[in-house]
Parts: sequence; C-alpha cells; structure tokens
Amino acid sequence: MAIDFSLSPEQQQLQAAARSFARTVLSQVGPAIAGIPKPEERFYATRPFYAQMAKAGFVAALIPKEYGGTAMSTVDLAIASEELAAVDINVPSALLATGLGLEPILRFGNAEQKRRFLPDFITNGADRLAAFAFTEVSGGSNYDCPDPAAGVQTFARREGDSWVISGQKHYTTNGCGWDGNGAHLFSVVCRTDPARPPQESLAVIVVPGSTPGIEVTGFLDTVGHRAVVSPRIHFNEVRVPAANLIGKPGDGIAICSRTFSWTAALIGAACTGVMRAAFDCAFNFARSDKRSGSVPIIEHQNVGYMLADIKMRIEAARYLTWKACHYFDSTDRAGDELAIMTKVYSSELAVQVVYDAMRLVGVDSYTDLHPLAALLQDALCFPLYDGGNMGVRRRQLHKLFRTPGYDPMAAAEGRAPAR
Repeated sequence: MAIDFSLSPEQQQLQAAARSFARTVLSQVGPAIAGIPKPEERFYATRPFYAQMAKAGFVAALIPKEYGGTAMSTVDLAIASEELAAVDINVPSALLATGLGLEPILRFGNAEQKRRFLPDFITNGADRLAAFAFTEVSGGSNYDCPDPAAGVQTFARREGDSWVISGQKHYTTNGCGWDGNGAHLFSVVCRTDPARPPQESLAVIVVPGSTPGIEVTGFLDTVGHRAVVSPRIHFNEVRVPAANLIGKPGDGIAICSRTFSWTAALIGAACTGVMRAAFDCAFNFARSDKRSGSVPIIEHQNVGYMLADIKMRIEAARYLTWKACHYFDSTDRAGDELAIMTKVYSSELAVQVVYDAMRLVGVDSYTDLHPLAALLQDALCFPLYDGGNMGVRRRQLHKLFRTPGYDPMAAAEGRAPAR
C-alpha cells in the first residue's frame, strides 16, 4: 500500500471549518485585546472567542465519546490547530492548556476519576478551564532530578483520607480561570515525600478550582502570546480526597512526560500556522511592492529564493507534525520520539522563518505596518515554553537514545518503541 498524505473527506471538511472559524471569529481577537495593558485583562477579553470555540466543538474534541465528547485524533487536532494558529495564537493556546490539564486524567486516570472530572467540560466547556500546575518558581527542567533536596518543591502529605498540598507554581496557563479566582480544575504536579526522589514520590493530584487554599498571587507579562495568561498560583494547605491521586506516587514522571508529548506534537501545528502567516505576509508584499524600483520585488532572484526557502520549511514542518501525530496515536501514545522532535524542529524553524520574512520585507516589518514583528514575538515563545528545547526536550531525546535496545528506525517505520 502506498504512503498517502491526502486528507480524507472528513479531514478536508474539518480543515475548511477550522479555516472559516479562524477567519470569521479569531480574526477579531487582535482588535479586542489591542491597547489593554494588563495581561490578565487581555486574557479575560478573549473569553467570548473561547466560548465560540467551545460552541464549535473544539473543547468536546478533547473528551472521549463515553464521557460525552467527540474524541478527535491527534492528527485531526493538528489539522485544525494549524488553521487556527495561522490567524490567532492566543485562544487556541487556552484550548491547548485545557487539554494539557485534562491529559493526565484522560490517559492515566481511572474510570471513577474520568466520570467525576470530565463531564463538566462537556456541559459547560465555554466557562470551564483546566490547568496543568507543573512549573516551580525555580523552574521545571529538573522535575525528575533524583536528589530529593532538588526538583519539585510542591509537596502533598497524606492525612487520613486526604492529600494536603502546599507549594508555589508559575506559568500555570489558564490557572486564574475566567474570573481571576482559579481554573475549574488543576492537575497539580507534586511530591508525596520530601525525603524520597521523584522516581518514588512524584505524583499528579487533581484539584478542583473551588477548593480552599488556592491563591492567584500575580501574573507574568509575556512579550508574545499577549493574551495567553501566565499566573502565579500558590497552593496553601489545599486539601483534596485521597482518591484524587492519579496512579500512585512515582508515576508522576511518566505522566508528565506523556502529557507534554501530546502537546509537543500539536505545537508543531501551531508553529506551522504562524509560519504560514509570515509567508503570506512576505509573499503578498513581494508581489505588490516595488520598493521604488520598476518591478515588484518578487521578480528579483534573491527574493524568490528566500520565499522558496521559507515555503520548503513550512512543508517540512507540516508533514513532520502529521507523521508525529499519527505515530503517537497509532502506538497508543508510546511513540513520542517524533512528537518531541517536532516540537524542537518546528519551534526553532518558526523563529527563523519569521525573521527571514522580516528580512525580505525590510525595516517596515519592524513596525506596526505589518504583522511580522508581532509574529516574531509569538514565535520566540515556541522554543522556550512547554518544556524548553534545551532544558527539557533535547534531554528527553538524549535519554531515549541511551535506552538499551533503542532502535533508530522504529519511529520512521511506525513501530512502537522498546521500553
């Protein structure tokens, strides 16, 4: 059977619907947040657009059918995500963050936990945000450091039938909720014993946002992703039922790794969308602007060659993303090598593509005459967030390469990795 990259009729319909939604709805996000000085207020201003995304079925796409959702595949999510991100990165990032917060429950939670926590996002997905409380104040790169004195410093102690959680988290996307009082649900990365290494103590505990002791203490303002909120969240003696622990202590390393592998694959699609927007801007400029010359600058060889280089990079990123998502799905999420590679490759490529588009347009691209400066600010985030490429992602690949029995061809051939 030949390899076929053509989209099915259903995927073509999904792509067209996402493209139309982005052009008619998400195109209004920029004007809605323009001039708003505070990051949290910019985020709150996107609430109507998120509600429309929920109404269009994007939140339900994250949830299995048995709990009322539509369970869209990672490949299909990538196809839709590219279209959305080509117009706006902010609202799709809030959706991705909700998926990140739910992913530990979806993939590692037991049936009772899924029945208890997932339906809320179907009955009222427009108003309910999930958040993955992962990053410590001191950083998240060494969350699996074997030294018990280092790594994650958010702790949960067992008291009878409860876990009591204390710690401080940064960059908890969606963590403030729509009202500033907290997300509807948190998946909190913590350790259950300060004397034991994460291999024995790292855990993920589900915390409803209404639980006493959750405090939103401030907001980090970001250069790009201007309406994606990055709050500081403190968990002050937050008490939840013992049954809210996902798996057992020590499972947190695998849960975090697999959760971030899901987002890694989809970030490739977001990067492709941003690169598309940059190419379109440069391409249209090159076809119409003469720069005081006698012909549009696209007639000049150096401009044509630069456009060719940009377009080749976009195509490479798109098909690596599709391959990574397909491999991730077909191996029941065990095959995460290509997802991690996609995040690293596409994110760093996006920075270069937007910069090259700016070089083509020239100094005007450094002003508000074109969207390229804002796109560069958005692109610069990709290599740094969701597990930084240097601190986390390349280290994940290095660890994988050192695994006994690692097969360099397994991912290319679609075989599940040996673990």
